[in-house]
Amino acid sequence: MSSSEVILEEFEVLESIYADELIKLSERDIRIDVEPDSLEEGEESLRLALTVHYTDNYPDVLPELSLDPIEGEADADEINSLLDSAQALGQENIGMAMTFTIVSHLREQLSSLIRTRSERRKKEDILEEEEARTRGTPVTVQAFNEWKVTFEREISLRKMREEEEKFKAMTAKEREEYRRAATRLTGRQLFERDKNLATSDAPLLEEGTVSVDVSLYERATTKEDDEEDRLEFSDSD
Repeated sequence: MSSSEVILEEFEVLESIYADELIKLSERDIRIDVEPDSLEEGEESLRLALTVHYTDNYPDVLPELSLDPIEGEADADEINSLLDSAQALGQENIGMAMTFTIVSHLREQLSSLIRTRSERRKKEDILEEEEARTRGTPVTVQAFNEWKVTFEREISLRKMREEEEKFKAMTAKEREEYRRAATRLTGRQLFERDKNLATSDAPLLEEGTVSVDVSLYERATTKEDDEEDRLEFSDSD
């Protein structure tokens, strides 16, 4: 069977299998859209166009293959890796119609590629979350003030609950004493309410009050001390 006859026969088989995916470009060129075998929920879609050019010596030599993304993204390294694996499989099928085998292989490889991408993204997300957790949140004046308001509110509520629990456990007499103590003003509170208390004793000083001359007291004390020094005692005492 000549190469042209082999190619024509293979075209007929491929058209029946890939009715919606295959486009015949010429007598020796076809294009087949290749998709992954299966996609899990949430995985991205990736579709490539496989162009096959059959040479005069096909199937005793490999056809020329090329891949181009038509849906989703694939970088040059990924494309080259897929082509290398397709050509390696073609070498194993030299002398036989190999296009169907190559397309099936590429579908499996696309599924594997997408799973690898998905796993890599999950690991990257985990690393980013861990870095964010260990790095913490930068402290700004606004963030600190917001935290301070929340913290003080929590402390106030906690103290209120503690007071309520303490009050519930009291007897009626203890509750009355507690209420009186709670309403009794401290010295500081009294001063803050009426700062005139500090000078409130001034009006009590009446007019005509005699002031004490301390120097007179000192002179009298000195005189008494001198007289005591001059006292003499008899031998009979």
